[in-house]
Amino acid sequence: QVQLVESGGGLVQPGGSLRLSCAVSGSAFSIYAMGWYRQAPGKQRELVAHVSAPRGDFTYYSDSVKGRFSISRDNAKKTVYLQMNSLKPEDTAVYYCTRGSQSGTTYYPNSWGQGTQVTVSS
Repeated sequence: QVQLVESGGGLVQPGGSLRLSCAVSGSAFSIYAMGWYRQAPGKQRELVAHVSAPRGDFTYYSDSVKGRFSISRDNAKKTVYLQMNSLKPEDTAVYYCTRGSQSGTTYYPNSWGQGTQVTVSS
């Protein structure tokens, strides 16, 4: 059974940066698309970014993070990253790593991590 373990969350001031990591157990990491979702209190879960398999040639970003966040993958380490720059208070949420599939440009998650809290506050 696959396990996705996020790390790197925490408290950061507005304008700061964080890098989230997600280590994935099991084999065949490279054949799966990977993505990050987030959920803020009282809000629906939102797809933040996803990256295609195997080489990450295609990436998607929500409008709310485009130009500030960057998703990448390291197949040798079975890890996906989310570099978050110029953080805003509205980025405060629990961030979830996902593994899934991609059809065209649409991403379908099928495995989820437990989430890591990101809080942006002064």
